[in-house]
Amino acid sequence: MMGESIIVNEREDKVDFDYTSYYINRELSWLAFNRRVLEEAEDTDNPVLERLKFLAITSSNLDEFFMVRVGSMKDQEKHGITTPENKAGMTPRQQLAAISVEAHNMVDRQYELLHQELIPLLASYGISFSKPEDLTEEQRTFLRTYFYERIYPVLTPMAVDASRPFPMLLNKSVNLAVMLESEKDGKSKVLFAVVQVPSVLPRYIQLPSQEGIAQFILLEDVICHYVDSLFRGNRILSVKPFRITRNADLTLDEEGAEDLLKEIQKELKKRRWGAAVRLEVTRDMDDYMKGILQESLEIESCDVYEVPGPLDLTFLMKFYSVPGYNELRYRSLPPQPPADFIGENNIFEAIAHKDILVHHPYESFDPVVHFVKQAAEDPNVLAIKQTLYRVSGDSPIVNALAKAAENGKQVTVLLELKARFDEENNIVWAKKLEKAGCHVIYGLVGLKTHCKVTLVVRQEGQKLARYVHLGTGNYNDSTARLYTDLGMFTCDEQFGIDASYMFNHLSGYSKTPKWKKIEAAPNGLRNKILQLIDNEIAKSTPEKPGHIILKMNALTDKKLIKALFKASAAGVQIDMIIRGICCLRPGIPGVSENIRVRSIVDRFLEHARIFYFQNGGDERVYLSSADWMTRNMERRVEIMFPVEVESLKKRVKEILSVQLQDNVKARVLDSQGIYTIIQPMEGEKRVHSQLHFHNVAVKNMKKIRQTPYMKQLKPKTHVEEV
Repeated sequence: MMGESIIVNEREDKVDFDYTSYYINRELSWLAFNRRVLEEAEDTDNPVLERLKFLAITSSNLDEFFMVRVGSMKDQEKHGITTPENKAGMTPRQQLAAISVEAHNMVDRQYELLHQELIPLLASYGISFSKPEDLTEEQRTFLRTYFYERIYPVLTPMAVDASRPFPMLLNKSVNLAVMLESEKDGKSKVLFAVVQVPSVLPRYIQLPSQEGIAQFILLEDVICHYVDSLFRGNRILSVKPFRITRNADLTLDEEGAEDLLKEIQKELKKRRWGAAVRLEVTRDMDDYMKGILQESLEIESCDVYEVPGPLDLTFLMKFYSVPGYNELRYRSLPPQPPADFIGENNIFEAIAHKDILVHHPYESFDPVVHFVKQAAEDPNVLAIKQTLYRVSGDSPIVNALAKAAENGKQVTVLLELKARFDEENNIVWAKKLEKAGCHVIYGLVGLKTHCKVTLVVRQEGQKLARYVHLGTGNYNDSTARLYTDLGMFTCDEQFGIDASYMFNHLSGYSKTPKWKKIEAAPNGLRNKILQLIDNEIAKSTPEKPGHIILKMNALTDKKLIKALFKASAAGVQIDMIIRGICCLRPGIPGVSENIRVRSIVDRFLEHARIFYFQNGGDERVYLSSADWMTRNMERRVEIMFPVEVESLKKRVKEILSVQLQDNVKARVLDSQGIYTIIQPMEGEKRVHSQLHFHNVAVKNMKKIRQTPYMKQLKPKTHVEEV
């Protein structure tokens, strides 16, 4: 648990790295990460609308945590599973109890921050949320008209009685619980009903107000005010909002599924109606009404979250974009043209000339999109093969792949249908690609395909050339503006062979190939990493200790953690930049005293996976799609690939170096599992890594010729005979 004392094994013959006190529970580590996100909402250096957005992200993260992690543990508890997890040694019941304490504290802090700091700060800028009783006559008239014309026709009151059971309410929907009194034959009767707040309507409504003032009212407050119009002839006793979070973890029998697409579509329907795992109510809801909800939803008291309102703070994500008020948001940091494409006139010629590294979102994602678009239109391109995990709502890459198939090219797409919460979106794209003539693969049974690979096969004279893009992030042009990732273009023949092996392995029955450059999960990646760590130990000396630098989103795999403990005990210096979950406790004498862990939470989501090994001076640098989690090593198709060109290695090492110097947005993890914000020493230079990378990209952009950048990268339409 978070504050427990550390037990150090003092046996001299052999250190036992299995002590539970050396590890942090995965779920509690995740909650600690979400607390760091909440700290960004607390940070007064951030503009107020950005602080609201971080508050919304914290709430959205908690929703997914309850839907997946808590939902899964509830299932384990329900089935009587008492086996402790393999690191911190906590049973499902113990984890649920600890989660409840941490999550309640976090939610309390969210609302304290909202009401005591953010709402008053918004008011100082002329932005406010009003209640119906506080409105002017003009605003009341506007609201009444708005309600009867825009809201009332959509509402459906649902009575709950002997003949009409408690309705099956949608996951994450906001609803109103209504207590009312009916008079019949001189006798009164208390009734109960539910009204769902329609998610198809805007959550907040802007009211007419004087110039310079932006006044809003929440949709549920409007419905509460006019709720009597839905129950005419009855007296409203009480009306209070509530919200349900349901277990949304999919359970798929892939082995028995004749059609995976249809099986997932069927399971998606079930997700909306999974067992309730959390009930959110307003703090002023009376015990009787709360008891009805708990009994109907079969919710325990520890899973009830009472808040001062409003429920579901994820709506603040949309409110962040309220027109005007740009001074209350971060200044824009638009992506810049990638440095390694500067001076190049054609995307294929550029890649043929040299390996190219792109650092998103500081450098534009456009070359990745243009790589596929130009391949789709280039008459010399014979085939395009690509893995897709999460794509945007109107993906230019998917559209380009469809166009390529229509142009007669061989197009193979491995589109992962099991990408959590993107299943529905991916099903739509899969059908579109199939209709266009693409060969669509849905992945391997029992595995998620999470690697990011694109292969373009091109006729060049008497030979075929293979152009490859490998990345740490998804082929998603929307998130590429928000996530930090690295991508590499190459036409190195050995990378091309590996890419061909990869797609043949995914689409056919071929055995796991012997890779030329890359390493892949689930067969081989963990062993390769263990070899690299062992090699670092072997080459480490007291005079020149080994050095490992790891940047990733999460570290949970016990075998890899134990290898890092072993390396630390052997004197290897280990620096880790882990945004989210970290199950390793650093700084334990004799175990992890040479391990340092930091987390960077900032305006962009840190998403790149970078692994550096000093290797006795012959440095090795790798990029990967995989975090060091058991699921990535055993249940996903992942890749790790080397960066071998010295200029690119230098760039990647510089990224790691700057992030290890960050003293603005970095937090350091101690042996007790506590993260502490780094404060610059007096006179010390402030290093804000994300801002630094943007400034570097801007500086490089200034070197570009006057010709508009994207017009420089044109597809080759013919090839000289060799």
